[in-house]
Amino acid sequence: MEQALAAQHYDLIVGLDEVGRGALAGPVMVGAVGVRSTRLDKLAVTPGVADSKLLSPKKRESIVEALEAWSDAWAVGEASNAEIDEFGIMHALGMAALRGVAKLESALRANDEAAGQLSMCAILDGSFDYVSAVVDSFDAPDLMYPIDVVTMVKADQQCASVASASVIAKVTRDRVMMSLAKQPPYAPYGWENNKGYGSASHRETIARIGPSDLHRVSWHLC
Repeated sequence: MEQALAAQHYDLIVGLDEVGRGALAGPVMVGAVGVRSTRLDKLAVTPGVADSKLLSPKKRESIVEALEAWSDAWAVGEASNAEIDEFGIMHALGMAALRGVAKLESALRANDEAAGQLSMCAILDGSFDYVSAVVDSFDAPDLMYPIDVVTMVKADQQCASVASASVIAKVTRDRVMMSLAKQPPYAPYGWENNKGYGSASHRETIARIGPSDLHRVSWHLC
């Protein structure tokens, strides 16, 4: 897929994938991994990379630095639980993706000040383009380069850039949730184990002590 898009004269191919969509607490995040088209012919796929859901936490951690180095630029964007409650999950996903792309663009420019104007195409895992849907919304970040988006079901199992984005986003979000779990207000919810998803013990704790300020209170929590 990356090679096919490069043949359409895009300068940069960006893989996008989300994590945390179904969680009860914490942010939703979208990983963005960019690769220059001119490198694709010589770029080998990182050994072991796959959809993050198919990899153990230990395996994800073991390859994440290699995936970051594999790309020309990478970033993770996020949208908070409050934004999810206010605007809905699809808008939040789009905003997280755009924030990730904006950060990726800044990283790319920092790595190459002579980058110039680039044409970009993103491969988005799934069947719905939630990124383009929010580009012109009031809270959308400004992008340095225009970006086209193509969707692909199970792209995280078929495209190296998307699989890399999946792993980087998953590792990033897991680290955030595990760090939060150490703070007294959130310790009872067991996020070090469930990462904010709806395990039985997580739901039971919400029913017993109520939600925290990081829970998505517009959702059915228990």
